[in-house]
Amino acid sequence: MPTHLATPSSTSLNISSPAPSFITLAVNDGLSDAGSDSLSFANLEGREPKEQLELLEALIVKENRIRDGAENLLDMPLDDKLREKVVSELNTASIRIKAIMDKKSSIETALKRIHKRRKEVELETDERGEDFRSALHNARDCISSLDSLKSEPSDSSNLDRQLIEVMTGLVVILRRNLRVRYELSVPEIVQPVLFALADKRTKQCRAVAYRVIRYSLVDAESVKKLKEQEVEWYIIRSLHRDNKFAVEKEQVIKLIRTIVEVGTVSNSGGPGSVPLSEPVLRAFIAVAEQADDPFRFICIQTLAELVILDTDLVDRAGGIRFLLHAVGEGPVEITPLLASTFLYIIDSPRTRAYLHVGTDLEIVLTAVTDAYGKGPDHAERMKSCTRVIQLMLRTWSGLMYFCMEDMRAIRSLVDTLRLPSLETREVVLNMFFEILNIKSPEWYQTFIAGKRLTTYHRAGLKHESELPERNVQTLKLTDQYIALLILVFTNVGLLEALVSIIDEVPTGSILSRKATLLIGEILQMANRVFPLSVAARIQALPSIFSMASSRDDGQQRLVGASTLSALDSFNRNRTRLEPGVVKTSSRLRANSVDDAVRRGQRQVEQAKLKLGMQMDDKTFQSSLLETQVMLTKDHAKWNFDTLQEIIEGPLLHPKRMDEAIKGARFIRRLMTFFHPFSHRFSDMHRIKVNLRWVRLGCSLLTTLMANPDGIRYLSLEDPFMSQIVKCFAQLDPFNSQAAPDSDPMFSKRRIAETLTYGYLEMLGTLSKHKEGIEILENYKIFTAFYHLSDLKSREDLIKGIIENLDYSADGHPRIVLSKALTSSHKRVQVYATQHLGDLIRNSPAANSWTLRLLLTQLYDPSVEVRKLAVDYLEEACESKDILEMMVEMRPVMDHLGEMGNALLLKFMSTPTGFRYLYNAGYIDREMDIWFKEHNIYYVVQVEVFLAQVFSSNEEEAHTLGFEGTVPPHFYGEMAKTELGCQVLQEKGHFAEFAQFIRQYGHESEDTELIMKLKSVLWAVGNIGATEGGLFFLEEEEIIPAVLSIANESLIPSIRGTCFFVLGLISTTSQGAEILDDFHWEATLTPMGLPTGLCIPIDVDEFISLPPWKQYTRNEASAQLIPPTSESDLEALTAIQKLANTVIANAASRSLARMKSRPEYRSVFTSPTMLYRVFHTISTSRYRLPVRRYIMDLFNIELNTEVVAAMVEASKKLQANPSHPPPKTDLNRRLSMFGHLGGRSSESDDDEDDDEMNEDSQPAAPRKEVPAIVLRPVHRIVGFGC
Repeated sequence: MPTHLATPSSTSLNISSPAPSFITLAVNDGLSDAGSDSLSFANLEGREPKEQLELLEALIVKENRIRDGAENLLDMPLDDKLREKVVSELNTASIRIKAIMDKKSSIETALKRIHKRRKEVELETDERGEDFRSALHNARDCISSLDSLKSEPSDSSNLDRQLIEVMTGLVVILRRNLRVRYELSVPEIVQPVLFALADKRTKQCRAVAYRVIRYSLVDAESVKKLKEQEVEWYIIRSLHRDNKFAVEKEQVIKLIRTIVEVGTVSNSGGPGSVPLSEPVLRAFIAVAEQADDPFRFICIQTLAELVILDTDLVDRAGGIRFLLHAVGEGPVEITPLLASTFLYIIDSPRTRAYLHVGTDLEIVLTAVTDAYGKGPDHAERMKSCTRVIQLMLRTWSGLMYFCMEDMRAIRSLVDTLRLPSLETREVVLNMFFEILNIKSPEWYQTFIAGKRLTTYHRAGLKHESELPERNVQTLKLTDQYIALLILVFTNVGLLEALVSIIDEVPTGSILSRKATLLIGEILQMANRVFPLSVAARIQALPSIFSMASSRDDGQQRLVGASTLSALDSFNRNRTRLEPGVVKTSSRLRANSVDDAVRRGQRQVEQAKLKLGMQMDDKTFQSSLLETQVMLTKDHAKWNFDTLQEIIEGPLLHPKRMDEAIKGARFIRRLMTFFHPFSHRFSDMHRIKVNLRWVRLGCSLLTTLMANPDGIRYLSLEDPFMSQIVKCFAQLDPFNSQAAPDSDPMFSKRRIAETLTYGYLEMLGTLSKHKEGIEILENYKIFTAFYHLSDLKSREDLIKGIIENLDYSADGHPRIVLSKALTSSHKRVQVYATQHLGDLIRNSPAANSWTLRLLLTQLYDPSVEVRKLAVDYLEEACESKDILEMMVEMRPVMDHLGEMGNALLLKFMSTPTGFRYLYNAGYIDREMDIWFKEHNIYYVVQVEVFLAQVFSSNEEEAHTLGFEGTVPPHFYGEMAKTELGCQVLQEKGHFAEFAQFIRQYGHESEDTELIMKLKSVLWAVGNIGATEGGLFFLEEEEIIPAVLSIANESLIPSIRGTCFFVLGLISTTSQGAEILDDFHWEATLTPMGLPTGLCIPIDVDEFISLPPWKQYTRNEASAQLIPPTSESDLEALTAIQKLANTVIANAASRSLARMKSRPEYRSVFTSPTMLYRVFHTISTSRYRLPVRRYIMDLFNIELNTEVVAAMVEASKKLQANPSHPPPKTDLNRRLSMFGHLGGRSSESDDDEDDDEMNEDSQPAAPRKEVPAIVLRPVHRIVGFGC
């Protein structure tokens, strides 16, 4: 390691020097404070900075106590002399505290400077680096140093330190120079390092050695060479160590993850091969099984990755069984990850063969289905389990897996609602709300509580205009999937289970009303997403009507009637409280429910206005006096309501305005209140109750603009406008004559805290009138706006101006907006673009000037501004008029790249836009890109969106280019025009799509072909979603092929893709008719229009996967020649019995007795026996404590010599499978294990282990005794067996 990178010690720090290599912390600098009362920091000298700060903290605590005590004494009655002494102590303590704080601050500042400088030095070194030849030479020097250290005595105290130093230098070189890692071979690096992995070395030394090995791996070939270096023995030994060796185990786990990451070889479209041996993986699984191991979570996550990469390897090592157990009973933090892992396994027929339907993955449901009788403490476990169930049921793999065997798992889940347990029922009810994606508004809780909902009426109407518009014919992808979920649950009796809750629990209880609410939501969704025949069957509710019409049981009749009444109340209140859900346009219908209310309000306002205009002189004068404006300047005493009625009524009459201006001087006194320099209106606090004065000022200016006398008064006689000009001049950087003001009228503070911001609204009111624009021009207000737009620090003022100006007429306001759109300040640009987008969104008709300004933003240098402009244009182009107008402007958008694709796709949907893009060459270029690449990206986009939506219960901003509806597809937009269909026909792409579907429609192995099949299906579905594109599907007769894939494919996600594609085909009436012939029924609106959702009449055929035969491994395990020594055989027998939890205690006692006897000493010091033990624990399941116990039995330290002996033993002990071993008494002793090559089992036999040494009863002769296979027997043991 270079000397200039050496870490400086804390005692060698010098604050005054910036150099990090020789810095000392001077703490005894002379503190020459006269009042410090001999305060000295000499005791800090020579200490580390951390200790210095701790001492200073203690001093601060002490002095604070003295100060607090002195303050408390001063509150007590004291004589003058004592009080003077206490005051002196208080002052001294305060001075000392300040001095200590200053010293502490100086030390912290110095440390920060030192750390910053050290990082700069390291960064400079990293950037400069070393040239390749020097780095390679230094690396070879480090390797030579490691070789030379082998010859030193192994017990040398400095050996570990030297090894760590040399290996750390080698790690630095390998980490910084990737080329060196390729130049040096793995044996060249690993062989000198193996010496540092011995048991005699320290844990820090072994940890650094593992780092060296990890940085030597660069590709799969290097990992293959690593397996030849006999490192696995050390890895297994390190994994067995306890938590005291955490630093070593951390590096081992990192090495294993690197081996997996670098060495995994992925076959083209097939399963991968992970270069981990079964012994290492079994030791790794043992760490994951240990509940108190600090690396348990990372080991479980690694196993989840491994089971996806190489399912067969993990299954051989028993990892799948452990992961299944972890899903059902493991830590809740990692359960969703494991559930997602198994969902991935289910999606392929090759990998799901490792699972057994009905027993394996169903363990996820046990926390819910077995909850009866476990008490309220089990509720938390149930809640975490329901989140996993929700995750699994919201995927095609999980849904179709649980629907196997006649939906047995789904039925058991629904039947939990019938259990007589309130806690269980409530948790499961909440789960169904989440699964069906039912959002609970505020009034749901009131409904569940049984209260009336009339109080929510006004709140519901208040935000009616703010609710997002939603077309009733538009269904989202999530709606289609939720519809299928509802159909599955109702087919297995969900509604009947909910009715049983209503029948059994007390009427009106929370649980009963929640069940009623769920029924109501299901009926609402069924009415919206199901075909009429299916919806009618679900909404029949025969059980409830049977209860309500029962003549024999009065209680049943009461429950049924109250349930129907509650459902009716729910439907009525839902319609009333959520009126914006089905809005189809911003225009209110003439026959809407609230039309009478609005008409009455308008009539009242017109009557008031008419009465005000007809007011006589006496009444008018008395009204003016009633406002109190003529009597007092205190606005708090003014009658605001009367004042507002006068301004909005009588003053609109020219005669009354003239009288108010000249005669009563009412307008003058009122305008004086609004003058900025009167500091009356402008100094009022910006709180909710005062905002009415801003509205009053705007109404006053509107009234003045409605009358020639008012216009003349405001422009010539009243100083209001001139004072506003002076206020802006205080900020104008171009006005050198303006006197500087410490607190300008339009300062940031005043804009934020007072009603000064209201002047911007008043100026905006003037800009709405032609005469007001002239007044603003005469007073050069717009000139001030132009100058203020260049102020960097006044974004608030610029935003206020932009927000309040009116842009309906061409003139200065539009110039101000365009200047803000091209401002050099990014935040102003973004805000102006957003405001322009809002103007387009709220405009009732298309305006060319707003579109031209927004199109200008497409060429802005800022990516954020361009993206914002694209988003607003894409939204605006939902209107056909705006889209046509925009196409006529022919904007160039090639520079936008991927950002502008969605906008260009909208252009393609119109004949004019398609021809424009076709002539520009965009169609041919983009068509080839979509055919080769973007079709795949489209699939990823849709599937990622669905995964995001269904994996989270909370609303979150998705970064994808659509909001749940099917995103626009290039081929789908092309098929919307006649010219597009012609181009598609000429290119021949659809014929290729159809051929690919026929050829690879039932592919289930090659992942690349499966992904391409999905992309082709989406392309075909989008083409078939148009009237012109449906012709291609009929011509190629591709719909029967898609239906065949939907019902017969072995890949659940492909079936799901077909489900969405068939929904797209049913978007047109002709497509819905074709699908109806194949027994897929489309959902229609009340007007008979298709909604884009299609349901199979035989849902069981679509939703159920075909059964499969569970994978059974038929392999010959490595066999060893049996031991010839009686002691070896007895010890090995006892060690094998440790794998059986029933007889493990007896086996451990036997091993303890052996360990204490001299005749067994050779057993526990033999490398050959150690190899047999390693083989045993590497072919069977042993828990981590048992593995440690077995390793501790041997008095052998693992080193290169022992490893070499074990390697030699492994070659000698390998049994020849073609020649069975001799039939000796030892083999009969081994027969108690049976054939040990089967799948591992926790309980292999139940014989008494206390009879370990018994051999008096000879075993029955066997025809063939196999060589010992160190694996437990797969045997079913129980009573009567």
